[in-house]
Amino acid sequence: MQDLPIHAVLPDLLAAMRAGGAAVLVAPPGAGKTTAVAPALLDQAWCDGQIILLSPRRVAARAAAERMAALLGEKAGETVGYLTRLDSRTSARTRILVMTEAIFVNRIVEDPELAGVSAVLFDEAHERHLDSDLGLALALESRGVLREDLRICVMSATIDGARFAGLLGAGTPVVESEGQAFPLEIRWLGSSPDKRIEDAMAAAIMTAWRETASGGGPAGGGEGGDLLAFLPGVGEIERVRERLATRLPDTPVLPLHGQVEPAAQRAAIRRDPQGRRRIVLATAIAETSLTLDGVSVVVDSGLARHAEFDKAAGTTHLVTRRASQASAGQRAGRAARQGPGVAYRLWEEAAHAGRPQFDVPEIASADLAPLVLALARWGTADPGSLPWLDPPPPAAVASARERLARIGAFDEAGRITERGEALAALPLDPAHAAMVLFGAEHGAAREAARVALLLQERGLGGRGEDLAARLQRWGGDRSPRAEASRKLAGRWAVLAERLVTSGEGARDVPPGVLLAAGMPNNVARRRDPSGEHWLSAGGRGFVLDPASSLARSEWIAIGDAQGHAKGARITAGLALEEADIERWFPERIARRQVLRWNDGEQRVEARLERRLDAIVLASGPDPAPDDEAVVDILVEKAVGRLGAWLPADMLARARFAGVEALSPAALAANADLWLRPLLAGRRDLAVPRGRVAEALLGLLDWDSRQALDRAAPREFVSPAGTRHAIDYTGDDAPSVEVRVQALFGLERHPMVGRTPLLLKLTSPAGRPIQATRDLPGFWRGSWADVKKEMKGRYPKHRWPDEPWAEKPSLKTRNAFSRGDS
Repeated sequence: MQDLPIHAVLPDLLAAMRAGGAAVLVAPPGAGKTTAVAPALLDQAWCDGQIILLSPRRVAARAAAERMAALLGEKAGETVGYLTRLDSRTSARTRILVMTEAIFVNRIVEDPELAGVSAVLFDEAHERHLDSDLGLALALESRGVLREDLRICVMSATIDGARFAGLLGAGTPVVESEGQAFPLEIRWLGSSPDKRIEDAMAAAIMTAWRETASGGGPAGGGEGGDLLAFLPGVGEIERVRERLATRLPDTPVLPLHGQVEPAAQRAAIRRDPQGRRRIVLATAIAETSLTLDGVSVVVDSGLARHAEFDKAAGTTHLVTRRASQASAGQRAGRAARQGPGVAYRLWEEAAHAGRPQFDVPEIASADLAPLVLALARWGTADPGSLPWLDPPPPAAVASARERLARIGAFDEAGRITERGEALAALPLDPAHAAMVLFGAEHGAAREAARVALLLQERGLGGRGEDLAARLQRWGGDRSPRAEASRKLAGRWAVLAERLVTSGEGARDVPPGVLLAAGMPNNVARRRDPSGEHWLSAGGRGFVLDPASSLARSEWIAIGDAQGHAKGARITAGLALEEADIERWFPERIARRQVLRWNDGEQRVEARLERRLDAIVLASGPDPAPDDEAVVDILVEKAVGRLGAWLPADMLARARFAGVEALSPAALAANADLWLRPLLAGRRDLAVPRGRVAEALLGLLDWDSRQALDRAAPREFVSPAGTRHAIDYTGDDAPSVEVRVQALFGLERHPMVGRTPLLLKLTSPAGRPIQATRDLPGFWRGSWADVKKEMKGRYPKHRWPDEPWAEKPSLKTRNAFSRGDS
């Protein structure tokens, strides 16, 4: 057996596992941890059961199992086996079982004691997948409560060993391996913002290919070795592959991602049987766990694609971001696993430090519905009570609970239901499980399982938004992947049928109905003739390519969407008919009395609507709305605009008088007392001002009203006996407009409390003359000039030299003389 760096620290690791039952192993890429640790545990005295090795991806799980089996001189499925969703090799002899993290979560929830299991190894834990974090939390709780003898080892190349050790328990040792010391050169190519990523990567690959050819280019590692290029996704891989095919027609250019057939994946991992130099185009799937034989050159785009759950849209979308420093280190390390290597990076060296140090853990951005349902079945109502490196965000947990209740997994008290138990028993996320279970209840489990699988396996059945077309193409596909997928869907269907206690015979259930059963919020109705814009039952807007065949439908069930909530792009869906919704989901359709405020008409509108949540199916006037609810709206609108709606003169008068009971704040606080009776029976706010004023005064007792009248009288009575409303609203308040002749004989200036009343003096024609707060001063000052001007304009009126000594009267001079005589 090959001597690997990990062998130097295996004695320490074995001692730690023997003594304390838990350890953290930190080992760089190429040290051999994935394939050497599990076999080393087989002959330990405590290891009389199976060893489970968790791998983050199907490709890595299969490759690790096959490699360990080969080292033992066996085939996979004997001492070493593997278990993935679409492929498995295992037998009664299997002692080491490599499985993906999601399968382990289902296994431990089904069997918390992990009967027959001696150890669980969490490989590549630094990737912080949701299922890895959840599986570790459950394994630690099982070890603490049920299985003290269960051994747990967390392994990775880049994790914070001390942090994981603290999670595993006080005193947990961290064992570190030095790793292989092959030289690695980094060459910085810089970024090209003006180029598409596929063009930039194709050019970079050609540069690296030429510079690392045997005997050519700059001296350094990687000469003559295979080339591994990292790209963010399948689309970019295919486009780069097309570009390289014309430039390097005789070179094997092999894709490596989750959608590639197992045989093609094996070909990408192993050397070319004809000895040719290869180019492997891979997603992040090749970052860890896998050793690609013969690779000594890496070209890194510096991009990674991550799944993020949008709570608002209810969909998980893929986001392309800069790869973290840790991820870039893992990628570059692929070049130096078997000898000297070179890594080319499509960014500047100076910009490297600006990249995030680590990737964000999935628990911070993923859909937590599977986690919350698994924990409910586990018996944990509060996810925060489990041991986590990073606890699940409370808002994401609350959103997950709401969606689980929507599909019947939780009751009103938040407890898992019998249906929830059945959903959790299916090896699917809750939405897809609800789809398959609904299918089983109506004799369409097989069809539902196929729809669910199609949503999870990208590229299966080709591409396009219309899942019906993909289902048809998949049905005619005889490739190994398609056959394995059909078998898996069949197993899901059989399991769902076993969980249903009272299933019906086969019924003609439209595929769109099956999808809607699992994702009720994603039933959507077209909003425009082109079919570009859609409104979902959950209230979110989606967009669809108008050229899609789905755009001709009035209704669709959305299976997947990419982008932000306000305009997520539909990438998978099935057509629906309104009759389908009426027939299959009558319980989701509700009659509602709806009250809306019409800003244009300034009134409350009352409608009767039939709704599928946010989607209005039919609407008409409501002849008998809830009067109290109408008044609630009117009160809310009136309180929001009290300053503009109430009689301004009354508010100003009360403010001047210091009557707190009539202040806007007090009136808003006491709206139920005075405003509700005023608005009862109305649909608008057009209440006569007199009635509003009466309602306000009704808030004051007799003494308070008298005090208001004394402190802020409504009228000024002139010496001539005329009455004039006092204005308290202006900046110059209090003020009053009065003809100057009405003030004759007035020697002292009139006051409102301690404030001089501003007299706005007018001519006999009501035109402004002058304003004054000092009438005696005006009589003895500017009156002479006013008199001279006014006498010429209004010769029939009196304009005495000493107005303070005259009798007040609005009569003309002759009329006044006759009356006086």
